[in-house]
Amino acid sequence: MQYVGPIYRPPSEADSLLIQATIGCPHNKCTFCMVYKKGPPYSVRPVEEIKEDLKTARRVRGGRVQTLFFPAGNTIAMPTAELAEVCRYARNLFPQLERITVYGSSRYIYRKGPEELQKLAEAGLSRIHVGLETGDDHILKAIKKGTTASEQIQAGLWIKEAGIELSEYVILGIGGKDRSEEHALETASVLNAIAPDFVRLRTFVPKINTLLLHQMRKGRFQMLSPHEVLLETRLLLDNLNCPTTLYSDHYTNYLNLEGKMPDDKDRLLSSIDEALAWDESRFRSFFIGTQ
Repeated sequence: MQYVGPIYRPPSEADSLLIQATIGCPHNKCTFCMVYKKGPPYSVRPVEEIKEDLKTARRVRGGRVQTLFFPAGNTIAMPTAELAEVCRYARNLFPQLERITVYGSSRYIYRKGPEELQKLAEAGLSRIHVGLETGDDHILKAIKKGTTASEQIQAGLWIKEAGIELSEYVILGIGGKDRSEEHALETASVLNAIAPDFVRLRTFVPKINTLLLHQMRKGRFQMLSPHEVLLETRLLLDNLNCPTTLYSDHYTNYLNLEGKMPDDKDRLLSSIDEALAWDESRFRSFFIGTQ
């Protein structure tokens, strides 16, 4: 099996078969992301090469594959017919396959539209991991995400209408001190409008070779303290009313929060209130990410 460039997968795909379908990211402008800033450039692997890797995996692991993840950073941007073809091929090759998953940003999901998403669902694509990051248009523009809140809502609704599971990622602290309240409230509003299957929290960590780290060093972006991140999280969850499953399954977070919303809201808010009473020295130290 062939892998080119950095290969990342969500924690929830830890046990999944990883077969690379695309290389790099077609957007590659987000100010907080370092993954593909030094390449390789975005490209789509030939369908026949992807099929060969799937066949190799079948020889090595037999038919006992239950979950499959197609990296790299924005595989939903792959031409619909080609992505559908490899999904169908994988379903035929692995009869026990329960889930096929990709990363996809709202910009490229929106470009697909409801008809193409339905075709992917029928081919066997069953979950998309989306970096929502924030619902605040001001922050989306500042971090060069290449999308808007309204576009993210429409993309999310189209995914759900197609019958594909949707996992939305939120970056706590991505608005800095200046936009913390707006970030929490606008993000809750967008999530309420979408009602994704999963909401996954990440806490902003500056990364090497990124514009946002440069802005921090120049004093143009002020990071939140651990307590400020928790207060932002509290405001977000207090205003999150849609049915969804919340996870904070990541090493960047200060507190592990997991539950069904809105049923577990009071318990989660109590956990945050308890953590706000801790001295900040109890939380993980500041660091600059290198991966």
